[in-house]
Amino acid sequence: MTVYVVDADVLIRANADFYPVDRVPQFWTWILRQAQSGTVKMTQQNFDEVAGSLDILGRWLNHPDVKAAIIIQERTDRSKLQHVLDYGYGLNLNDIEIHEIGRDPFLIAAALWNADRVVVTREVSSPKKLRANRKIPDVCRTLKVDVITDYELYRRLNFNTK
Repeated sequence: MTVYVVDADVLIRANADFYPVDRVPQFWTWILRQAQSGTVKMTQQNFDEVAGSLDILGRWLNHPDVKAAIIIQERTDRSKLQHVLDYGYGLNLNDIEIHEIGRDPFLIAAALWNADRVVVTREVSSPKKLRANRKIPDVCRTLKVDVITDYELYRRLNFNTK
């Protein structure tokens, strides 16, 4: 079974732009079902990016059923995380660069060396950017991690409001 590991921005933008939690509840019910089936997941770090918010999305994510279903139940493999930083972003990153990168390496590390995992992001490739400025799709391609957009996820998993 393919597991889609979603970037926090996928849910942030879904709520803000197209599927507000309070206006299109079908989407959020669908996301919850996908999470409960093990198909859509987030790392704890990416979850924390959004769940700390007091807005409607933060409250939805913090519902016990959602939180239990959507977070990947495994510890971060530090060797994978270091591999992502070293070979995806650049060797010898300084503290400022690591801070600028944020939590994206956790997302990519969760999919690294797992052929059944795909990273889902709204970030757009920008191959000329280097080190801390690299975008998720470019890091994933460098590390041979499958990456798709949120819209591709919705098509693959057949989201609809029927």
